[in-house]
Amino acid sequence: MGTVLRIGLVIDDGLDKPDGVQQIVLTLGRRLAELGHEVHYVTSTTERTELPNLHVLGRTVSVRFNGNRLRSPLPARRTDVRRLLAEVPFDVLHVTMPYSPLLAGRVVSAASPRTAVVGQFVIYPQDRLTRWGIRALGLAERRRLRRFDAITALSEAARESVREAYGRDVPIIGGPVELGGGDGAAAGGGAAAVGGAAVGGAAVGRAEKAGPAVDAPSGADDRPVRIVFLGRLVERKGPRELLAAVAAMPATRPWTLTLAGRGPLLDELRDRARAAGIADRVDFPGFVAEEDKAALLAGADVVALPSTGGESFGMSVVEALADAGGVVLAGDNPGYRTPMAGLEDQLVDPRDTAAFARTLARWVDDPAARTAARAPQRAAAQRFEAGEITAQTLAWYEQAIATRRANAHPAGTRPAR
Repeated sequence: MGTVLRIGLVIDDGLDKPDGVQQIVLTLGRRLAELGHEVHYVTSTTERTELPNLHVLGRTVSVRFNGNRLRSPLPARRTDVRRLLAEVPFDVLHVTMPYSPLLAGRVVSAASPRTAVVGQFVIYPQDRLTRWGIRALGLAERRRLRRFDAITALSEAARESVREAYGRDVPIIGGPVELGGGDGAAAGGGAAAVGGAAVGGAAVGRAEKAGPAVDAPSGADDRPVRIVFLGRLVERKGPRELLAAVAAMPATRPWTLTLAGRGPLLDELRDRARAAGIADRVDFPGFVAEEDKAALLAGADVVALPSTGGESFGMSVVEALADAGGVVLAGDNPGYRTPMAGLEDQLVDPRDTAAFARTLARWVDDPAARTAARAPQRAAAQRFEAGEITAQTLAWYEQAIATRRANAHPAGTRPAR
């Protein structure tokens, strides 16, 4: 391993929720720490206590933003920020963007001139008001944004948002997803260059090692084809559209539907299934623990994740690509196009019920095609294996640190260490 870095992962929201952004921060932090780097989490209200080097700089209030419920920080005390930065001389601060001027913004402003500041833009605005708000924030923060040594985006969709809000063209580093198996590229292999569009890598994880599931998907036998949805039962994830599409398929087709997850639409979806006369084919197992997701996906003939929008990346899509026993169908939205690159014929328009039903019927009728879909899906998932993404992130850090220290110490001077 090269130089040990002291890294601050800065996120305005707390780290208690199991949402995608929190999982990205926690997975990256865990992988960096496993490589021997000193990782600190700089955040707002967080109740969990098992995280090492956790620095809670403020409280939060609940707000609705970009179709999600999240917590926005109240102002962090500047004395607390200065004390933390004096006690921990960070090599790099990695800020989740867009950020609040009241917490992450204050950390950035107080950072040492020797500390590299990098940011990763992680959202894709799904409505005009949110896009306007991000542009306004970019204008208000343009002076502080000059302090950032490098910015990346989580996906092509997020990159478009950076162009629109900040007028910058930035590289993409996807979200790190634990696919199991070996050490991945973070140990030193794989592509580490930061520059183009989506990431690539040679890491070998569970997606390449997985054998047949115990509850294997149906093939040429007479068992019904199992269609699985795994996610929150909320409007934008598309469970209504999926239910309408399966109801529109001819009743003679043998299928079952599992809508796994919790959310405010649960009772409504049960009522819709009864009204459509398909309640006996649809089950609602509720929350699925992290350790049980792979088995659920491996037992699926068709995994349907028909999100209608508001997605910036799609970690659930990557997990499905790695573990599904059959084909993965995903909503054709900007965020999902990054993990589904190369698999565009498996994108669907969830709101076109007739077309969605025809697509489902085609895959239900073709077990050979479902089996053939597995290899390219697993290859697609490997691009986001956590070790590979960590390697790319470290290369990005090192570039930013070199730039920062070159600018902080002009030619002919020697920086003190």
